Amino acid sequence: MSDHPFHVAGGFFAPTRHSPPETLTLQRPSLPEEAGSTPRLGSRRRKLWDIPHKFHCPVIGVCFGVEELRGLMAKNIQFPRDTSDFVLHTTAVGACETRTALAEALHKQLEKRFLLSIRSFAKAKDAETLHTLWRDAVQTGIELPAALWASWTHPACDALLEQDIYADIHMIQHQLGTGMRAELSMLKALQADNAQLRRQLDAARHEVESQRAEKSRETQQLGQRVAELRIELACKDAYAANLAGQLDLLRLSLPELKERQALARRASDAEARASALTAQAGEQGREIDYLRNRLRALSKHADETIQYLLADGEHPAAGPDSAPEDAGANLSGKCVLCVGGRTGSIDGYRQIVEQRGGRFLHHDGGLEESLHRIDGFLAAADLVICQAGCISHNAYWRVKEQCKRTGKPCLYMKNGGASGLSRLIDQNRSETALPAKV
Repeated sequence: MSDHPFHVAGGFFAPTRHSPPETLTLQRPSLPEEAGSTPRLGSRRRKLWDIPHKFHCPVIGVCFGVEELRGLMAKNIQFPRDTSDFVLHTTAVGACETRTALAEALHKQLEKRFLLSIRSFAKAKDAETLHTLWRDAVQTGIELPAALWASWTHPACDALLEQDIYADIHMIQHQLGTGMRAELSMLKALQADNAQLRRQLDAARHEVESQRAEKSRETQQLGQRVAELRIELACKDAYAANLAGQLDLLRLSLPELKERQALARRASDAEARASALTAQAGEQGREIDYLRNRLRALSKHADETIQYLLADGEHPAAGPDSAPEDAGANLSGKCVLCVGGRTGSIDGYRQIVEQRGGRFLHHDGGLEESLHRIDGFLAAADLVICQAGCISHNAYWRVKEQCKRTGKPCLYMKNGGASGLSRLIDQNRSETALPAKV
């Protein structure tokens, strides 16, 4: 270490204990009374060496970090590497008492760093306004070093304001020391919490790694399964292609296959038509039987009427058998279509209609029979009896619309019994008395 001493505020500091300190002649620092009597420099801002010497310590300590100060001093003076931070601080404070190269370097750094705050504080034209700005900075605690430098170098800063700022920054440094101790206690607690959280984090990481490894194994298994399914699908596609090729070969070996298929379809259609014709023939056979029975009944009635006329010589209207003929004349020769109804009551419906001289047709209303066949039945019917509670909605609306369009009478039954049908026909003689089809 060098043998020359480093300046301190109000004295000197020996670099080592073994080397005796040399007596240095230092300028006596200004007292507060003398500082208060120092004339102001007009509107020009003060330099670092222009402010009272006792303010250099808080300026250097607050406005510069230790490493930053060490770097700036290394550019201007030479000192051993193992020089303590305290020695560097006191040396810088002593160098700022007069205009030196180090003082100019520190002044330029302060002016460059706190340029915005200097411009903001420059708006103050008197000490009172400057004091207000300083108090605002102290309360907020934001950019306190910049406010300190801008206030002490301001042209309007008088001795009273300098002392107030010095007192504030002095107490703030003490409070920072007290807060440092509290923060150290808090730091220890936070370090303990951090250690516990780190252990929890390590445990969570271990668990996550275990889950990730498990998911990785599941993903590999799923990938293998996907590969197996793809192979299986490729085999099935190849098998399907093989079957398609065999089918093509069969079609080439049997050139008349399409003709046979067409013949089979035509045979199926012909069988369906034959079944329909058979059903139609059965219906016509029943109609022929009905007409034969009706003819026999009419012949018998005619014979009885002739015998009665030959015996009494009276008008046939008074004959004994005329009443039954009148009772059934209202449906004579008419085709009556019954849509819906109970399955067990269909024979009773047929008997009632045939007793009244009508021809009976029936459709179940789309429950089992095709709904398209009902159009043919409606076209052939003279009277339609619709049991609304025993048919589908589509059949109901189709019957209603077609009867309305063609003007055919349509009677609606609520009771599904045979007696209800008989009463319905008797109650609507005006509807059932329409002339039959030719």
